[in-house]
Amino acid sequence: MKNAEATKARILEAAMEEFSSYGIAGARVDRIAKNAGCNKNMIYIYFENKETLFTTVLLNNLTRVYEEPFTPDDLPGYAARVFDFAMSNPDLFRLMAWYALEQKAVNLTDRASVQQKKINQLMNAQSAGQVGMTFTPGFLLTAIMVLATAWTPTNPFGPSYDPDALKTPNETREAIAKAISLLTKGEESISN
Repeated sequence: MKNAEATKARILEAAMEEFSSYGIAGARVDRIAKNAGCNKNMIYIYFENKETLFTTVLLNNLTRVYEEPFTPDDLPGYAARVFDFAMSNPDLFRLMAWYALEQKAVNLTDRASVQQKKINQLMNAQSAGQVGMTFTPGFLLTAIMVLATAWTPTNPFGPSYDPDALKTPNETREAIAKAISLLTKGEESISN
């Protein structure tokens, strides 16, 4: 049984590289099998088809993102942690870019439920006065994720508009945290 698990792990690792480079449509099962050091049929035995393999790779990697504690009482800190995660996992963000382009092939209901939970937490934090009411919870969550991941290699804006930002990642992380802090304050706090 250990050999089967080791083979699956090698397939998933090779598939991550293949899918993050080529997406679902461009990925080749032959290359995945070759890079995993296994027979192509093993991929179909373990994962049925290329789309299921892509979904498995994406969900396994998104689980790492979901494990990052979401803290409505420290949204700037959360944004800084997401920035650090994004900078150290460029393959995952390329994979997510491919998912966004080809999402009709993959259904990620778990992702939607995690996002809704975060939105509900933000709504509760707004009701409790911990987070300003200027922006909707959905807008705030979007802004946090967009700012925190703006400098990933697949983003067309951060790296091209501000190429020097990654030369000083600590300053960029602090700027992101400060921006999120300003976004999450109430209008009355900003005007004072």
